[in-house]
Amino acid sequence: MSSPHGRGWRAAARLLAPAGALIIGLLATGSPAHAAPSAAELRKQISEKSDQLEKVVEQYNKLNAQLKQTRAEAAALQVELGPLEVKADQAKGNVARIAATAYRTGSFSGWNALLDSSGDGKLLARLSSLDQLATSQRSQIDEARRAAGDRFEVKAALDARLQEQTTRFTVVETQRKGIERDLAALKELRRKAGLLDEKSSTYTGSIPKYKGKAGIAVSFAYKQLGKPYVWGADGPGGYDCSGLTMAAWKAAGVGLYHQAATQWRETTHISRSQLLPGDLVFYSGLGHVAIYVGSGKVIHAPTTGEVVKVASVNMMSPYGYGRVRV
Repeated sequence: MSSPHGRGWRAAARLLAPAGALIIGLLATGSPAHAAPSAAELRKQISEKSDQLEKVVEQYNKLNAQLKQTRAEAAALQVELGPLEVKADQAKGNVARIAATAYRTGSFSGWNALLDSSGDGKLLARLSSLDQLATSQRSQIDEARRAAGDRFEVKAALDARLQEQTTRFTVVETQRKGIERDLAALKELRRKAGLLDEKSSTYTGSIPKYKGKAGIAVSFAYKQLGKPYVWGADGPGGYDCSGLTMAAWKAAGVGLYHQAATQWRETTHISRSQLLPGDLVFYSGLGHVAIYVGSGKVIHAPTTGEVVKVASVNMMSPYGYGRVRV
């Protein structure tokens, strides 16, 4: 007769047997295969990747704009330096001639004039001439000193700008290469999801008429419908989000920075109820921006593989609304 303890062990063994077989099976076959992501999962990944990439592109736009500004300032300093170089060289030449004359004639011309046996009238005339000569020499020496100082100051500022330009260029290039890699990954995700790039087209539909500079900006935005999203671009062949809003308002004679976050700071913040055509609508933590065109619609440059299009102002949860200062 078997003991209760023996029956308990056999029951436990029967319960554990399937689990043991499973463990052995896993060890034999390795890790279980992962199912391919569904279309919905791929679309979610594409959306997340697009949002991340757009924020990086906007950072790049800011750095690139700063680089352009630094280059412009360096070029202006270079132009300013040219005449200063000429002036400083001329002043330096004048001082060199003064020094050469003093060397040839000696430094006792004033005493020689005093010891001269001519009459008092001629003596006073000579002393006056000597005093004028000394004054002229001092003036030329002072001018040379000022010219040299001006040249040194501008040259130092130019060198600093060129150094800053080099540093910014290195950062921009590094970020650009990173964006290109991220863009390739995004395109691969789109390929796996079976998403084809939208074809560019020319807009031929009606354009609402609004007055003033806002009307010009809105009209410009409509005319860009169908053009491709191109990261870092502000037209005319393609746009990214802040490049489109910048170009639209540039057409109206108003300058905006090529970055959504900076455009937010450049605008007067308003409420949803105050929205008027031409106002800017910001999304995704200031990572995306669109231009409001009325009737609850915006025009924006969405993401890679897509074209400039009309969308609902609620296409995403708006971050805020800004009115361009004109």
